[in-house]
Amino acid sequence: MRTEVQSGRPVRFVADEILVSERGAGIAHRTLNGLGHRSGDITEDEPHAGLRRFTARGLDVTAAVRQLRGQLPDAVVGPNHVFMSTPYEHGGPFGPPMAADAPPSKLAPSAGGASSVRVVVMDTGVYVDSPLLAGCYSATPENIETVLDSDDNGELDSDVGHANFIAGVVVQATDAAQIRIVKVLDSFGVCTEADLATAIGGLTDVDVLNLSLGGFSFGDQPPAILSAALSTFLSGTGRVVVAAAGNDGIQDRPFWPAAFAASDSPWASQVLAVAAHDGNSVCDWSNRGSWVSLVAPGAEIVSTFIHHPGFASGWAAWSGTSFAAPKVVAAVVERAAAAGSVTAAAAQVKAEAGQQQLGGFPALR
Repeated sequence: MRTEVQSGRPVRFVADEILVSERGAGIAHRTLNGLGHRSGDITEDEPHAGLRRFTARGLDVTAAVRQLRGQLPDAVVGPNHVFMSTPYEHGGPFGPPMAADAPPSKLAPSAGGASSVRVVVMDTGVYVDSPLLAGCYSATPENIETVLDSDDNGELDSDVGHANFIAGVVVQATDAAQIRIVKVLDSFGVCTEADLATAIGGLTDVDVLNLSLGGFSFGDQPPAILSAALSTFLSGTGRVVVAAAGNDGIQDRPFWPAAFAASDSPWASQVLAVAAHDGNSVCDWSNRGSWVSLVAPGAEIVSTFIHHPGFASGWAAWSGTSFAAPKVVAAVVERAAAAGSVTAAAAQVKAEAGQQQLGGFPALR
């Protein structure tokens, strides 16, 4: 992974790789040749329909992207961005999860039935040794995580239990969600843009997608392959994406994929960008900006974690826009049956939040 600082904020991307739309493949080859890479040293594959990934050892990714964007102004060109989950990594609001007592309320496994809303939590894998009971979610074997300490430093990896926590936020608020957990992040909460796009492209039978992850992009332009994947996923459908706004405390740069909510994409209204509040004000560590759709509770949230010697109850308190997003997911799910669709429910949540502002943003309490 490489990191370039732009406007004081890190843009993370995979070293030696660029992504280019299919029609720019020939020019991309010639550009890489011009940067000193022989054709035999360049590899090419198709991580997503209509897009090409070029890899060359020692590639100056930023130089290649700048040149290609100049030559292909109307084409998709970008690095393979690296995205991270959004609890405390981005900006460090309150640090790692802390042990918490189990709340008195019972979890609400899905009631099932035709009116249930199909929710996908695309995140880390799920840990089965957890207060998040099996009846509260589904996950195929490849989406179950077992890694706790991959670097053998004697501590839990930073994002162990992240998906469990998010799913727990939803099931504490509604029994109308059929939650499926799909693994795209590792136990440190990291994935590539290509991996995320591929995972989104493989989704079926879903109404609402929770993405508690993201990052900044090269030149603040929409991430190329992710934009294409979301266009396919959302265009002409009744689906909704709820995305965390990130925890860098910034308001002058878009954080993706949340910032697609204010893009010029025809499906932008199907994306909800969620910042965090603490009940009194927008959290100072929460990203914000004109692209934020609404703010929701995200400070010291209590939810299901994992059973571990440091977490006797299996519950934890954790902060971040990662956990504000599923608050909005639950609100959309609760309104879907009466509203008639999840898109109508999402519009209703935004309208209701607009009646109670915090910091100039519509606020879900």
